[in-house]
Amino acid sequence: MTTKARGPRTLKGAFVTIPSSGGAPQVIAFTYNPASLSRSLRPMQVGGEEGDRSQAVRFTGAPVQTLKIEIEIDATDALGDGDPTAQSLGALPELSQLELLVYPSLEQVNQVQSQLSSGVMEITPMAAPRTLFVWGAQRVLPVRIESFEITEELFDTRLNPIRATVAVSMRVLTYSDLSSDNREYYEFMTYQQGLNNMAAQAHAGSTAIGVDPGSL
Repeated sequence: MTTKARGPRTLKGAFVTIPSSGGAPQVIAFTYNPASLSRSLRPMQVGGEEGDRSQAVRFTGAPVQTLKIEIEIDATDALGDGDPTAQSLGALPELSQLELLVYPSLEQVNQVQSQLSSGVMEITPMAAPRTLFVWGAQRVLPVRIESFEITEELFDTRLNPIRATVAVSMRVLTYSDLSSDNREYYEFMTYQQGLNNMAAQAHAGSTAIGVDPGSL
């Protein structure tokens, strides 16, 4: 007799990277979802400053949104199950996957070195892959990694970390940052349309504020 786990299946948060030259996406799903997600939004506006009567408040673009998460990596369970990779490398494979998010590929580095060796004077900066932060179906956001801090602990006899915490800060890329021929431009448009759809389902509060909104 087989048994099935009861209750809803919890989705995994993830990073998805797509090479700038094309190719298959790489999915880096979190083994353990972060316990919290910190978001800050800085409105992009002009006008309305103290003493400035020349213009009303106007938007100059989408807000600058910063996301911060702490990703936990723990090889303890895999070690308890006798996993050979965990026994030989600890948490390094999962940690390496995340760390490579902030490296250019070795193919790009070798190409630049080849160009330098052939006498090319001006080298174009290496293109980063498209990076998406996925936190459920409603939040698929193009991002740029701003900072990446790793804390390792509980090492095995080979000094491989058994546990690690990766604190990631990222900036969401919006249609204010990208040209309309960029795929991420439309990915953010889709995200904002999702905000509109969800906001429309919120309970109206006009009857509870004691003021007729039509009179304002």
